Amino acid sequence: MLENYLSQSVIGRARARGLFECECHNIRDYTTDKHRRVDDTPYSERQGMLMQCEPIYRCWQGICNMTRSQPHVIYMSPQGKTLTQKRCIELSKMPHIMLLCGHYEGVDQRILDMIVDEEISVGDYVLTGGELPALIVVDSVVRMLDGVLSQPDGYEDESHYSGLLEYPQYTRPEIWRDEKVPEILLSGHRANILKWRHEQALRNTAKKRPEMLENYPLTDEDLAIITNEIGKFDNKK
Repeated sequence: MLENYLSQSVIGRARARGLFECECHNIRDYTTDKHRRVDDTPYSERQGMLMQCEPIYRCWQGICNMTRSQPHVIYMSPQGKTLTQKRCIELSKMPHIMLLCGHYEGVDQRILDMIVDEEISVGDYVLTGGELPALIVVDSVVRMLDGVLSQPDGYEDESHYSGLLEYPQYTRPEIWRDEKVPEILLSGHRANILKWRHEQALRNTAKKRPEMLENYPLTDEDLAIITNEIGKFDNKK
């Protein structure tokens, strides 16, 4: 499942070009149990299965030996800090990351205490396993690397990178069902277009995610735009 996603689209092309390396490790390959068992029932009345320490530790050891270094280990967990664009940028500067995916009831706490550097969540909900969240981390981090996207503004202009949501975007046709592309985008005047983008990003953020504005360095002009947008939104409600 992981290899299929990691071989497709932007991520797959970047991987094929050697812009990053990613290897998927099956924990079952690191067990000494003849049935390749990697989990057992919890020491409690809790139902379900819990991943055991030793196979994970052996996998971690194997990775350390292979790379001759200790990777930054992230456990994908709903108990972790929520993944943000800022953290993705920070992770993109790390030389080696290991993502640990739990399954069903999770992982024995002792191995988490021993090797894990941080826990990351992709939202306040629970999934069957950590594979999908791990793919989210890989995708969001890899696209920050040099050369993965054709231009840096491929991600710098996107939602969350600057602290605001992205401005609206349009493509051809110029008129669709009597709805026209904003005239400013057809003008070719770069300074005015950049100003429009910023204003629209402010309006979008004020309407959809106003809490994000608490940490954004707003100017007096920005505040005027936001106040006007919130006023219009309240009137509609």
